[in-house]
Amino acid sequence: MPSTNLIVPVVLWGKHAPTHCISSVYLSRDQKTLVTGCYDGQICIWQVDPETLKMTPRCLLVGHTAPVTCLSRASIIQDNNFIVSSSEAGEMCTWDLVDGKCRESVKLTQIHTNIQAYHMCNSEDLRLFCNGYYAEILIMDAFSLEILFCLSSKMNPDWISALHVLRPSSRKDDVVLAISITGTVKVWSLLGHENKQSEPIYENESKQIRCLNALALNCCAYNQRTVLIVCAKYCQIYDAGDFSVLCSIQAPSGERWMSGDFLAPDRVLVWSTEGKGYLYKLPANKLRGRAISSSVPDHKGFHGPSVDHDSPVLYSILAHPDNKLLSCPPAIRFALTSVGGKQRRLLLRGDSAGVVSLWNVDDAVNPVPQKVPSHAPIVLTSLEMAWAEMNPSPVGILDQFSHPDEPEIKLTASIYLLVANRLVVGREDGSIVIVNATHTVQLQLLHGSHQQLDDWPPHQLLLGHNGRVNCLLYPHHVHPRYDKSHLVSGGIDFAVCLWDLFSGALLHRFCVHAGEITQLIVPPQNCSPRIQKCICSVASDHSVTLLSLSERKCVTLASRHLFPVTTIKWRPLDDFMVVGCSDGTVYVWQMETGHLDRVLHGMIAEEVLSACDETVADELGGAVSAGTDLQGLANPAVHFFRGLRHRNLTAMRAATARGLAALQAGERGGGGGPLAEPARARRAPLTVQGFRSNPADPESHILFFDIEGLIVELLSEEYSAMSPASLEAAGLITSEYMKVAALTQSASPDAAKKISGILAKMKEGAETMQTKLQAKAEQLKGHLDPKDDQGQKRQRPRDMSLAEPPHTMEIAQILLSLLHAWGLDPDLDRVAESKLGLLRPMVPVCFGVVSRHGHMSVQLPTRLGGWAEACAAAPDDPLLLNSDLPPELLRQEKLTRLFSSKLHWELSTTLTTNHLLSIVALANTLMSMSNASFVPEQEVARKLHRPTTRTSSWAGDEEREEQLAAQQAHIKQGWSLLATLHCVLLPDKVVAAGAKSFKRPQVEMLARRWQHHCLEVREAAQALLLAELSRLGPKGRKSLVDNWAQYLPLYTHTESINPHAAQKEPHEKVPKDPEEEFEEEEEELVRKPSSKAELKRQQTTAVVLLGVIGAEFGQDIASEGAAGNKRRKDGDSRKSSIVEGFTLSAASNNLARLTALALTHLLLAPGSSRLPAHTPLRRAAVDLLGRGFAVWEPYLDVSHVLIGLLEMCSDADKLVPSMTYGLPLTPQADSCRTARHALTLIATARPAAFITTMAREVARVAAAPASAPPPPAAAALQRGRAEVLRGIELLIERMHAEVAELLVEVMDIILHCVDQSHLKSKGLNEVFPAICRYNQVSHCPATRRIAVGSHTGQLAIYELRAGRCQSLAAHGGAVTACAFSPDGRYLVSYATADNRLSFWQSTAGMFGLGAAQTRCVKCYSTAPMADVARLNPARLARLVWTNARTVTLMLADGSETRFNV
Repeated sequence: MPSTNLIVPVVLWGKHAPTHCISSVYLSRDQKTLVTGCYDGQICIWQVDPETLKMTPRCLLVGHTAPVTCLSRASIIQDNNFIVSSSEAGEMCTWDLVDGKCRESVKLTQIHTNIQAYHMCNSEDLRLFCNGYYAEILIMDAFSLEILFCLSSKMNPDWISALHVLRPSSRKDDVVLAISITGTVKVWSLLGHENKQSEPIYENESKQIRCLNALALNCCAYNQRTVLIVCAKYCQIYDAGDFSVLCSIQAPSGERWMSGDFLAPDRVLVWSTEGKGYLYKLPANKLRGRAISSSVPDHKGFHGPSVDHDSPVLYSILAHPDNKLLSCPPAIRFALTSVGGKQRRLLLRGDSAGVVSLWNVDDAVNPVPQKVPSHAPIVLTSLEMAWAEMNPSPVGILDQFSHPDEPEIKLTASIYLLVANRLVVGREDGSIVIVNATHTVQLQLLHGSHQQLDDWPPHQLLLGHNGRVNCLLYPHHVHPRYDKSHLVSGGIDFAVCLWDLFSGALLHRFCVHAGEITQLIVPPQNCSPRIQKCICSVASDHSVTLLSLSERKCVTLASRHLFPVTTIKWRPLDDFMVVGCSDGTVYVWQMETGHLDRVLHGMIAEEVLSACDETVADELGGAVSAGTDLQGLANPAVHFFRGLRHRNLTAMRAATARGLAALQAGERGGGGGPLAEPARARRAPLTVQGFRSNPADPESHILFFDIEGLIVELLSEEYSAMSPASLEAAGLITSEYMKVAALTQSASPDAAKKISGILAKMKEGAETMQTKLQAKAEQLKGHLDPKDDQGQKRQRPRDMSLAEPPHTMEIAQILLSLLHAWGLDPDLDRVAESKLGLLRPMVPVCFGVVSRHGHMSVQLPTRLGGWAEACAAAPDDPLLLNSDLPPELLRQEKLTRLFSSKLHWELSTTLTTNHLLSIVALANTLMSMSNASFVPEQEVARKLHRPTTRTSSWAGDEEREEQLAAQQAHIKQGWSLLATLHCVLLPDKVVAAGAKSFKRPQVEMLARRWQHHCLEVREAAQALLLAELSRLGPKGRKSLVDNWAQYLPLYTHTESINPHAAQKEPHEKVPKDPEEEFEEEEEELVRKPSSKAELKRQQTTAVVLLGVIGAEFGQDIASEGAAGNKRRKDGDSRKSSIVEGFTLSAASNNLARLTALALTHLLLAPGSSRLPAHTPLRRAAVDLLGRGFAVWEPYLDVSHVLIGLLEMCSDADKLVPSMTYGLPLTPQADSCRTARHALTLIATARPAAFITTMAREVARVAAAPASAPPPPAAAALQRGRAEVLRGIELLIERMHAEVAELLVEVMDIILHCVDQSHLKSKGLNEVFPAICRYNQVSHCPATRRIAVGSHTGQLAIYELRAGRCQSLAAHGGAVTACAFSPDGRYLVSYATADNRLSFWQSTAGMFGLGAAQTRCVKCYSTAPMADVARLNPARLARLVWTNARTVTLMLADGSETRFNV
């Protein structure tokens, strides 16, 4: 999934810890990290103090939908913080433990029960050996999660129940020892070069033993002669040579063995389902043959009949002293750790109550004579205990309702209504609370005047359920066909209630089910009209109903299911509802009649379910391309909702998926008219998602702030309030551009009308856009209620009316207040509080990270425990100490201040990057808005005082205007200071504040956003990246270049010559959707990329990053002359230190050349499925070609590049109006805008190259014979004419002198680009006034000729009628001025170089048939010019004809001389 969308999750945990029923545990070797996986699919990461083993829960990883069964390390590198997890649903993920990002995730058909990470011979890193419910052993890569190869069985293949990999002491290869569930032991030996392509790998030997359903198999690490195999009732020690039983241990009564391991050649530790560990001493005479004296194997007592003292002896027990019964078997793992060279052996146990216990096995290893001691665990902890230690406890979203002395009412269900900004929360006592969402969040998290108000924010209570509210649904969100005012709730009291959201009235109570309601769903939109008015509810008595909200009755009751309902699918066209149950049966119901059509089992049932999925995909595809409402995509019925206990996980997934679907649809939705708004659906700036790991838990809440959605909302609110005139004034709609564009169209008489028509249309377009936006806003606010067409308007109480001012500003206020680094710059903090209206946070915030595939990690509030000492060390604020706050609140306030100034930026690089991007992007957006501040009074003033709304102005207004203007300037300055702090100054300030480990923003994440589709985010990313690169300094940049250079894809001019190119061109992506290649993700530069996808990501990042470094820091300005003509091609004369690897010497392996080639390849590669025509990557290439043109130029084929860019911005005139809106553009408009910018940059950086290249192309096109097919550049030139003219106009304006040297070429280009018909009726100075600033240019409308004097002394005379040009050698030096006489018979030219003034007369043959001859009629020699006057060549001299025969030469010093023909 493209996580290009910046999402900042913030979690409000509430007073209760999430339940954590542990299903697997893992402890890292350095004893710093403990990881526990639970039955609900979450993974908790604990920070462990290696010395004291004190554990603090740090964060929760969400993403699995089924119990996490296996956890394993992913790398041999000690501080490489990655782990691999696998769940019962076949999902596998690789997580980065530092910031909890999911680095890779796959879903396999095979389900693992056990994973052993093992470092094979001949491989660089760990491989995962997996076994489970399938007949092979899979060997997987830990980072790409690809299956590298698998081991198969020849002899009775069956599921493998346990395996062990080891390297025999005397051999070079690895041996895999495994046992199948039917008791066949198998052995494979591996050399390390196996791969997928090789033949199936069969076992080397196998033997049947009497050991069914083994649970674990371990080989003794100390002598490799004995093997321990554990079954539920007994475990046995086998001889590793011939697999004969040496001895066996029975499980204690009432317990079953789980697994075990060797502690020494004659000691084993075995643990049972009751969570106890038993240590046994093995009888020495059984082992004597091998281990002890290693004598002859045929020792007589070795296989002899056993006697009493031959059985293993129990000598120690590891158990909890209280011996509590467990509800399910705990997860237990034996761990070897080494800290500071000291090895420890620990037994870890995590049980169903979420308690983690640790035993030190070394304490119990030595037997005590005559008794069997029981050892208690050395460490005990759980999430609940960690939560209990917190004082004050973590904040919840509705804490204002809890009173210290009354028991707390738990929150059980919640839903957020975006449009109304309302949070609806169902509680345990059956009440439903409706409250303003942004206000309640402000109340929990931020300081401010609102903390003093009683009973704020106002809330509404809906009372109607007896007992817990289980689920809530607001159908209008899912599809607009439902009534805006309807809210549906389901409770534990078997009832489904329908409420009027506005009046709070209970409209109807459906009592149809005979069990508590577990889920409410909306049927798809193409059902029959009757079903469209229904919602579907599922209850715990295995029944499903369709309840009609408009008829207020039950349409269908589907209740004969024997097992719990897990899936509901739809076949709307056949009128079928397909219900899947947990035992795999499928019931097909007719919706209209409620008739059970059939019951299916087995394979057919599965096929029917998957068939439903396909139809859904088709319909959605259709719906998406038709551009209908996309919110339907988040409908959980469309997604597969697994088991009811995971309902909230699915909801969270759906929330992320919704943004994604909207994105993709926006990519697919075609461009409507030129003014079409970007087809992307508007994204919600804030989503509040209830979240709990287990249905028994009260809910915690996650706020997802979507930065891009927020920016779009802010800007569209801003624009909707502006009139078209002020929009044009602000430069949001351009009319000048259209004038240039019009030149290239043919000038038929009505063209003028057309042009004004276009402008009027654009104004109108802006107006319709504005009305559209306004209508949208209105509709959002619920002013126009299309459902009330019966004519009766309901009276609604004021307090809950949804017509409040838009809440986007409040959302932005909360987010900026939470992210801002308070305390680093006290002056700025004061400005932020007084002028900008930010509020200080009250509690340290729990942030989250959303990574790819909708996985997410959220920080736990308990990690604060780890910061106690940091907090104690910080200086106290005297103001705080004097206040009468209780000590725990004082401590919390101090911690909060420390957090926002320092600890916040030490969490992880991903968080730093995302948060800085968010702040800078938002601050820039608010800076661009008029008077945008969060101070309430100012906000109101701003709404009233729109500069465009008033027509007359009063005297009193003048002062008010000035005040407002001053205030606006202050506010703008405040935002700009805020942006500067976070963009440039932050790292130094944080370090100055005493941060030991400031986590820098990640260069590669910023590089991937170089051309993000949201302009504000794009600018923020570019600013941050450049700030970070310049902070790295030459050395840092050099090492960065060296790191990434290896990933740069290699291209020759024709094709790619990459070593990887055997399979396919490396750089041409295979993105599922156009944004895929800019995915974020953390890269360790330590490892080689493991998968093709990752290699592609590395390559795109490398191209962009090296492009940026090259463009911004790669050229040595000193060696460039003022005019571009003194460029030096030899690399040695450049100072190599400044060029940083971008020198032209062969030593750096032509890095600049390779980068330039890669960039041009990206620009010119034709659009394909692998690399679509408009992607952020392509835009980045275009942008960087423009920025660094001076660096890349020696390696580029300039004309190709320019023609490619022209091609890209050829439709600019169509796309332009929507381009300047700050809203996200359509990808096409965006590429177009970027290409225009790049052209401008190239033209101004190298005017000469731009003009000569263009002139060459024009000449090529002109020279092509009419019959031959036109050269490829012709089309681009034809379509991009307006752009070329714009470029030339700009150059004349900015670089007058440079253009003067190439006037003839410029004129060639202009005449090619301007439609000739314009010049019939109008003079050149009207058509293209810029060029007429040059005195060397003259146009004679009467004879339709244009004369241009060049700097070589040539005169070029263009005859527009005949369409040809002749050139005369007129002067010995540059021509200073020339002019046609009014009747066009004479042309006069003057050059200061040889002080000559010549008159030319062209004599045509009879009737213009013969060849026209132009000859010199008269020549005057003039007085040489004073040197002072030569300084400004453009102003040197002008020639003015006073009548048909006399011309006046006006010099710069004011003298005038007359000459006659």
